[in-house]
Amino acid sequence: MNDTLFDCLCLGIVVADHVCEPIDHVPHAGELVLTERTNLTTGGCAANVAVDLARLGRNTAVVGRVGDDFFGRFVADALKQAGVDDRHLRASPGEATSCSMIVNVRGEDRRFIHSRGANRTLTGGEISREMLRQTRVVYVGGYCLSDQPSPANVAALFRAAGECGVKTVLDVVIPQTGNYWPFLEPVLPWTDVFLPNNDEGETITEEKDPLAQALRFREAGAKSVIVTCGGQGSVAACPAGNFRAGRFHVPLVDGTGSGDAFAAGYIHGLLQGADVAQCVRIGSALGASCVRATGATTGAFNAAELADFLKSHDLEWASL
Repeated sequence: MNDTLFDCLCLGIVVADHVCEPIDHVPHAGELVLTERTNLTTGGCAANVAVDLARLGRNTAVVGRVGDDFFGRFVADALKQAGVDDRHLRASPGEATSCSMIVNVRGEDRRFIHSRGANRTLTGGEISREMLRQTRVVYVGGYCLSDQPSPANVAALFRAAGECGVKTVLDVVIPQTGNYWPFLEPVLPWTDVFLPNNDEGETITEEKDPLAQALRFREAGAKSVIVTCGGQGSVAACPAGNFRAGRFHVPLVDGTGSGDAFAAGYIHGLLQGADVAQCVRIGSALGASCVRATGATTGAFNAAELADFLKSHDLEWASL
């Protein structure tokens, strides 16, 4: 492979997040509930993973779509300030930038109100072979949220990546119940790492057990599958065997972006040549760091903080 420009190309959803500090309860109809602060931040799987990896010292680029509007310009500027290459972030004429309203209630999981916006115009055909020769990993995040990127394009991208010696990592966003196998069956045989959460896994497979979910995805062709389970840790199925990992215990402020931070940590491990178990440990640590602050990337460790945390914290795991 030629000399690389990037450690990871992150293709997928890019969002402007409107996040509130935790409130006591969800407002009733007509009720006003006060929060200490609201924040406008970057969000979306592709942006979050790229920002988290950049904080770890990795060279990353986002391949995505925004609108030609204030929020699109905000996202592009914020990505550049975070050290992410935005040369492949395009404005889609006539589309608004995708936005999410994130409501945090103390003691409860976060709630989302989301508009797909310009993300609907991302086809998955934006990454050329020349671009693949300039990266070590391709990550596709937010897959299945809408009809685009198409399964044919993502499958072709991952197949070409494999031919170029580039690792492929896939994450999904499942907005509602439905049949998602037509999206996944063409893509999973070319996927090195698949990273759904257990709710997404259950919706897709109709299996409640995360290990059963992981095994279904491996049967469909994915090389390694890690099902993240929030406070219950994660379950992995890979060529070396199956195992369950615990979680690192940290104070929870906002869970937004924790799954994306896990993905970034896992990719960081891949880039180091770590095995699946160590990649899960790194991903779990970065995911835990993310929930300590409001916003999708605000609390994520930098490289030195991650290394210090891993030196002083162990992650429980057991073979399955």
